[in-house]
Amino acid sequence: MPEDNPKEPTLEAVLAAQNLQAAWLAVKANGGAPGVDKMDMEQSVRHLREHWARIREKLLAGTYVPGAVRAVKIPKANGGERELGIPNIVDRVIQQAIHQVLSPVWEPEFSDHSHGFRPRRSAHDAVKAARGYVKEGKTWVVDIDLKSFFDQVNHDKLMHQLRGRIGDKRMRALIGGYLRAPMQQPDGSKEKRSKGTPQGGPLSPLLANIYLDPLDKELEKRGVSFVRYADDIAIFASSERSAERIYQGVVAWIEKHLKLEVNRDKSGTGPTGKSSLLGFRIFEDGKVGVSPKSVERLKTKVRQLWEARQSLTSEQLRDQWQRYIRGWWNYFKLADWQREVTNLSGWIRRHMRKCFWLRWKTPRGRINAMKRLGVRGRALGQGYSSRGAWPMARHPAVQQALKNRVLKRYGFIIPWEVASASGVGR
Repeated sequence: MPEDNPKEPTLEAVLAAQNLQAAWLAVKANGGAPGVDKMDMEQSVRHLREHWARIREKLLAGTYVPGAVRAVKIPKANGGERELGIPNIVDRVIQQAIHQVLSPVWEPEFSDHSHGFRPRRSAHDAVKAARGYVKEGKTWVVDIDLKSFFDQVNHDKLMHQLRGRIGDKRMRALIGGYLRAPMQQPDGSKEKRSKGTPQGGPLSPLLANIYLDPLDKELEKRGVSFVRYADDIAIFASSERSAERIYQGVVAWIEKHLKLEVNRDKSGTGPTGKSSLLGFRIFEDGKVGVSPKSVERLKTKVRQLWEARQSLTSEQLRDQWQRYIRGWWNYFKLADWQREVTNLSGWIRRHMRKCFWLRWKTPRGRINAMKRLGVRGRALGQGYSSRGAWPMARHPAVQQALKNRVLKRYGFIIPWEVASASGVGR
């Protein structure tokens, strides 16, 4: 538990043996790819054992220079790409150690409306809080999208915020070094950075929450109902007129006081049932459903995972599917309106059957596979069918071979059906 009056953070506290050990274990548990030095976990621990005394000396003297961060582009959920900055593992350990010292200083002061990247808080907490507002009759939502937030954080403003709580100049200088560490592109070129706190390092989420905390305080002062998860901001109002008034005022405040650009194409007001919050939508009666975009992304992933041309065994296909769908369902089972998801069960199994039909390849291979799965008689003649794999996936012969219970027995599960069968409540 954080102390009520945490001590002023110092570099000595960051470099304490116990804190560093906890930081190493956290970084190791998170895994992740090497940085620009190309050292993996095993190589990094050997490097630390050999060079830590010298690294520590430089840190205490204020002469340590963080390594460049490796630029990695990943697809965004709503299309496009997001650029991550992956620090070297040694720098990730130091950042994590700083995070562990700074977090107890700021955590007690953070808003109860802030849920992202905080201990014992989650996206589900944000959605539940939003549902509570809707049930109170606040069925209009103001969605605020901060354009490329993690790339636009103003360094001068952030460092001013840090100076208010961190008296140790060496600590501030080290954090400033991490903020300014150049981004190394895949071609080896390095880009200087004068703004932003790129995602990919352990310290970035905390710095983002520190930067946006004044927004939380401003919204609390205005008495509005809101939730924030990192840079996802949703404010709830009881009427369209009220929502519009809040939108105009908050956008002006953000751009003036936080020096951030609001993406007006993706921001605005509307009924909660037509909006999306962290992959969910909240209907005007307070029920929580899965957003249409989340359903479409699920369907896209199903098509990818059941692509027959993958060089995977059936067991590997099963394990890959289970890892994805169980994680997806563990997140979205919060929804109490699940029809858009449960209606996909048959469609998903059709993709499974299509995949196996194609993997059986030849008429002889298909006939042998159907025999092994208990198909007998004239139905085996469908092995010679010239129809496409998608129509065949609905044919009674293929459905007889790959019955629902057969797919389930071999681990090709639909988790919401398992939950329903076991009587688990929604």
